[in-house]
Amino acid sequence: SCAKKIVFSFSLTAEQAIEKTGQVKDANQEDGAANSEQGEEEMEVESEKEEEKPKTGGAFSSALSSLNVLRPGEIPDAAFIHAARKKRQMARELGDFTPIDNEPGKGRLVREDENDASDDEDDDEKRRIVFSVKEKSQRQKIAEEIGIEGSDDEALVTGEQDEELSRWEQEQIRKGINIPQVQASQPTELNNLYYHNSYQTMSYGSSYGIPYTYAAYGSSETKSQKTDNTLPFKTPSNEMTPVTIDLVKKQLKDRLDSMKELNKANQQQHEKHQQSREDSTKAIERLEGSSGGTGERYKFLQEMRGYVQDLLECFSEKVPLINELESAMHQLYKQRASRLVQRRQDDIKDESSEFSSHSSKALMAPNLDSFGRDRALYQEHVKRRTAEREARRARRRQAREQTGKMTDHFEGLSSDDEETSTDITNFNMERDRILKESSKVFEDVLESFYSIDCIKSQFEAWRSKYFSSYKDAYIGLCLPKLFNPLIRLQLFTWTPLEGKCQDFESMLWFESLLFYGCEEQEQEKDDADISLLPTIVERVVLPKLTVLAESIWDPFSTTQTSRMVAVTQKLVNGYPSVVNAENKNTQTLLKALLLRMRRTLDDDVFMPLYPKNVLENKNSGPYLFFQRQFWSSVKLLGNFLQWYGILSNKTLQELSIDGLLNRYILMAFQNSEYGDDSIKKAQSVIACFPKQWFTNLKGDKTISQLENLCRYLVHLADTIYRNSIGCSDVEKRNAREHIKQTVKLLASIRALDHAVTVANDHNVKELKVLIEGK
Repeated sequence: SCAKKIVFSFSLTAEQAIEKTGQVKDANQEDGAANSEQGEEEMEVESEKEEEKPKTGGAFSSALSSLNVLRPGEIPDAAFIHAARKKRQMARELGDFTPIDNEPGKGRLVREDENDASDDEDDDEKRRIVFSVKEKSQRQKIAEEIGIEGSDDEALVTGEQDEELSRWEQEQIRKGINIPQVQASQPTELNNLYYHNSYQTMSYGSSYGIPYTYAAYGSSETKSQKTDNTLPFKTPSNEMTPVTIDLVKKQLKDRLDSMKELNKANQQQHEKHQQSREDSTKAIERLEGSSGGTGERYKFLQEMRGYVQDLLECFSEKVPLINELESAMHQLYKQRASRLVQRRQDDIKDESSEFSSHSSKALMAPNLDSFGRDRALYQEHVKRRTAEREARRARRRQAREQTGKMTDHFEGLSSDDEETSTDITNFNMERDRILKESSKVFEDVLESFYSIDCIKSQFEAWRSKYFSSYKDAYIGLCLPKLFNPLIRLQLFTWTPLEGKCQDFESMLWFESLLFYGCEEQEQEKDDADISLLPTIVERVVLPKLTVLAESIWDPFSTTQTSRMVAVTQKLVNGYPSVVNAENKNTQTLLKALLLRMRRTLDDDVFMPLYPKNVLENKNSGPYLFFQRQFWSSVKLLGNFLQWYGILSNKTLQELSIDGLLNRYILMAFQNSEYGDDSIKKAQSVIACFPKQWFTNLKGDKTISQLENLCRYLVHLADTIYRNSIGCSDVEKRNAREHIKQTVKLLASIRALDHAVTVANDHNVKELKVLIEGK
């Protein structure tokens, strides 16, 4: 309708005038303007909602009639505002619109209405609305200026909407009262401290001239909160809450009490922290005092850990090189020993073939010898070997003549181990090359990682400082394996079968480790460091001897056998804890010795058989060859029996008596001349037997394995006696002396039954003297 348009235009003009107003000069008026702005926006929203509802003529008529009766400070209702807007719109359309006068300096700027484009900007600057409690509200002034006295026909159609308007007013009032509370992030007491003075002196209606006010936030009336998280405020009243001195004092007192309580709590917390700090300081001091150098221990152990890791990495790279060089050195010595053994076997075959009977040659092809070899080629090799062999024998005889040992020497007792100059040169060159390579193994390594003294000092420091951790780490069990490659490197040139070999106990590694772990304080019985050297001997020296015994040792060489027996006996006597029958490495060494002795017995022993008429010529080749092989067998028997005390008696008797004496030597006795030569040979054989074999024998019989030798001696005595019958007195006296020597030999091996039989048969009265003088 036309009235609605007039009122709507009037309201837009009033809003623009409000937005153009200035700010209030003093601070209190600015706070009031802020509150009035909020109220104004609420009223504008309410008015916009109101326009959407249908209006009746009765409500509009009553609103127009109430424009002149609005009291100062009273809030206009929606009907009043609607009527004022319509009246203003009608005045604009009729052309007698009167601008609203404002007092400069008492207005405030509000939001511009962008939809109102019909008003002039100069007129809007003049229209300012002043909100004040002491003066009339701006809406009251607008109503008075408009002077609405009538009502629109459409607004006065019916009065049925009065009741609806009243309900709407009550609803808006309830909405204004029930303002939802925003959940505070701080406790109520803390909010009172910081926001107590913000809103308590300026009420909501102070800038709009409204008599009622909101309760001061944080005051005593609002401290009790509702359970529905809403902020309660006082019911609107027509008067401001009076601010008295008692109220201010009460609030200051409450705030002082709360601050005292907070200060007291802070003091208690401070004292608690101080006490905790003192306790922590004491605990730190106590722990530092009771640590016992844990930090230093940890640092030392970490350094040892890094050192050991580096040492193991170094050894993992160098040990294969050491193994390779050690194998090369062993192979060099093995080749030399094999070459000497092969040469001796070839010499035996050559001489045996040379002195064999001609009856077997007719059965062979003309171009082959008795062994099936090419005769022409073989003869060339035989001539060369024969010349070399005879030259070596001549040099040995010359050497014995110079030393005066010709009378006690028999052909076959010397070891033919002389080498040619070419072989010696090649051997020395290869040996020097291996030693030179061995010296370069650790040339790119720091001394602390290959020197036994440096490595030993590291672990000695660990042992002396932290023995418990040293023991828990089983270092005593690890050291022999750790020193193993370094000791083997120094044992490259250690060959006890040679005369100029250095004793391993005089080497640097032995002297360096001799007193390891020997301290002034009493040592524990289960301390593994006590057995460091015996363990090294077990794991380094014994395997080295095993290789020498298996590949390099020649049982036919009396010198090598004596040296091998000496070093083995030294280990047995000096290191009984490891060199015993229960030790695996010791068992391996003994097995290697036995295998080498059996191999020699099977491959190298040869006893030729010739008719007696062939042996009658003592200058013939067969006789010399026979004598040489016999005495070499006797020498081997003596070498075997040198192992008495190391090998068991059963094993020695099996090798020496059953394997050598009864199999080869007694067969040679049968072909020997009965008389002085047989007596000397028998004496040499019996001299090889250990006397301990016969010391504890009970009865008149000797050991069973020597029974064949005893029968031969009895047969020898009978033969000598028979051969002396019919001879001169001198020959009879010689025969009688030979019989006495036979009785004495039987008594020396404890074959008393056979000795008594021979004495009784040949009327030997000096039996008791011979037995006691055995």
